[in-house]
Amino acid sequence: MTASVDTDGVPLLQALQTSHILSQGYVNLRCVWTLGCPSELRPYEENRRPPTDQAGITQEAYPDAFAALFPGERVPEIVGVACCAQFAVTKETIRQRPLDDYRRYREWLLTTELQDSISGRVMEYSWHQIFGKPSVHCPDAKGCYCQTYGLCNLTCPTTDRCGERWHFPPSATLPQGWPETGWKGEHRTAEELAAARYEAMEFPTAASSTA
Repeated sequence: MTASVDTDGVPLLQALQTSHILSQGYVNLRCVWTLGCPSELRPYEENRRPPTDQAGITQEAYPDAFAALFPGERVPEIVGVACCAQFAVTKETIRQRPLDDYRRYREWLLTTELQDSISGRVMEYSWHQIFGKPSVHCPDAKGCYCQTYGLCNLTCPTTDRCGERWHFPPSATLPQGWPETGWKGEHRTAEELAAARYEAMEFPTAASSTA
């Protein structure tokens, strides 16, 4: 992996609004709803997706997995959270659960017969509930960008996204060699990647960072 890709997380972390993390306890770092929101899993409904569809397999596995992870709690009818298990959480929020809960999560991961790709997705759609959020946790993108990163002047015509900020295409499948290789197979130079990163995650100005 090139050095240019290794720094992709730097603008995100520099813009992260610590005060918002502290006030919320848990914050998903992904503001765009694709994938995961507003209703990625519906455990009580018949799965009509193709047999190889990862979301469909996860939906079928979720009720039993949820019962193991959250014994005594009712399986939610709908689960929605922006993918991909990228979040910030405070020490206080983590400690609201007893140590035995985390031991149970670890034991389930070590012993489940589910494939890693499915058990990982189960956890992906469980972290927000582990840390105190409802089963559907999909803040609107505009508010998310403003509160989480200080990007408060974005044009957001819809609730689920603000422009084209590193969003996934409908297939949600990254091309081989991404991001150096673009969606249409084109080669992107280091300069083009740098420009794309800063377009996707602008540094907030001194004024906007205090908004």
